[in-house]
Amino acid sequence: MRADTFGESLLSRKWHKYAAVGRITVSSQLAYLADFFIRTLFLVVIIYIFMQLWKVTYEGVGETTIAGYAYRDLIWYLIFAEAIILASPRVNLTVEEEVKSGAVAYRLTRPLSYIGYHYVAYLGEAALRLAVNLIVGGLLGVLAFGVPSFGWGWGAFAAMLLGALTVNFLLRMALSLCAFWVEETQGLVFVYDKLLFTIGGMMLPLELFPDLLRRVCAWLPFQTVVYFPSKTIVAFDAAQFPQMLLLQWVWVIPLAALVGWIYAKGVKKLNVNGG
Repeated sequence: MRADTFGESLLSRKWHKYAAVGRITVSSQLAYLADFFIRTLFLVVIIYIFMQLWKVTYEGVGETTIAGYAYRDLIWYLIFAEAIILASPRVNLTVEEEVKSGAVAYRLTRPLSYIGYHYVAYLGEAALRLAVNLIVGGLLGVLAFGVPSFGWGWGAFAAMLLGALTVNFLLRMALSLCAFWVEETQGLVFVYDKLLFTIGGMMLPLELFPDLLRRVCAWLPFQTVVYFPSKTIVAFDAAQFPQMLLLQWVWVIPLAALVGWIYAKGVKKLNVNGG
């Protein structure tokens, strides 16, 4: 067998293994589909509260639009933003448990990248959770405002989801890998979640922020997780879309390098200490 053919065969088998991880993750999560729908009741409650809050706000200022968002568009923005946030699996708890139980040592010996394994599993679970959230949240939006006509925004939103989930995974994984040193990472993840809620654009589109804060947010990766995809679908801009999509993947490079560096340090510590 030629060397290049052998290499392609190995690569193909490796990708098949990752695909299998994704399929297994989705299959296992489908067993809890009813639980997913029940959990989305929280999404319904949050969106309902936002609807009442912003209705009063729009009536109070006596305007039909605020920062370019009509009331209907702002609520749809919040539906998509909440759906993305609530779809995020708690990868830090999985990594913590593997470190505490010692299962991480067995995971490292498998013929799959530790980071790659968790990435594929993360995407599989997040995709299923997001689909359920969008169904429930979308139904609420349709009941309140009718069927939306976002046009090209639908395709742009779909294109941005992979980048948004990837950046979110890398940021969460960087914090999760700190379990090699501190074991409990929930505090770090809690802070990260609050950054997504605020300067990440989950609670408010960044257009509603003061100019100085908005300029600061433009230099941070948090906007690429929630704000970019949510804004794109409700206020699609053909000129901004390529820039947003590019910026998502520009952030992936240093974040992936950071995760790789933390992982290498953590594995070295594990080997030295015999953890």
